[in-house]
Amino acid sequence: MFATGVTIVTARTPDGKLVGLTANSFNSVSLTPPLVLWSLSHSARSMTAFRSVSHYAINILGAGQQELAKRFAARSGDRFDQVEFVASASGAPLLAGAVATFECFNRSRYEEGDHVIFVGEVERCAHRHGESPLLYHGGKFYAEHPL
Repeated sequence: MFATGVTIVTARTPDGKLVGLTANSFNSVSLTPPLVLWSLSHSARSMTAFRSVSHYAINILGAGQQELAKRFAARSGDRFDQVEFVASASGAPLLAGAVATFECFNRSRYEEGDHVIFVGEVERCAHRHGESPLLYHGGKFYAEHPL
């Protein structure tokens, strides 16, 4: 019953494969240095990939990106097929239309319960002024809301 924003975490593995997933377990940790965190289940198919990358991007989704969130949450299919993005300095995909992006160094990981908490050091960030975020609450997306 806690409303959150919706993110897609993306990376490019050392062998060039693109990986990405929808996550709402994202929050700020520190301003100095700039740190953020997100978590991933030990059983996630992309766990090996995210453990192996030096960098990843966190894409904060906009109100009009519900279908993109669902696509990256799906268990099958090519998540990046016909998805518009540009490569960050590290190669991680920065998704077109995202409200904000954080390019992160994969600084540390903590094993807690059935998840791994990833702490990223923000190297670059950007945002689109005046854009409404996509929200998630009680198992549903919310795109029309007063801010």
